[in-house]
Amino acid sequence: MGRIGLINSGGESKGASDMAEAVTTAVINKRAGGHGLISGRKAFQKPMKDGVELLNMIQDVYLAKEIDLA
Repeated sequence: MGRIGLINSGGESKGASDMAEAVTTAVINKRAGGHGLISGRKAFQKPMKDGVELLNMIQDVYLAKEIDLA
């Protein structure tokens, strides 16, 4: 009740700051009641190992019970 499906776009890949930006966006999105995050270019314009690590960090945000609605 009162929750909406909010999805933010991750934006372009900028290199070294991608991980921090993706996690920050995921936290903001989850605290706002979001249910997911579009993370295309930030994850898929990298070597596979780095992209998987970024996606796993985003998943960890949505799985963390400590991060709740603002």
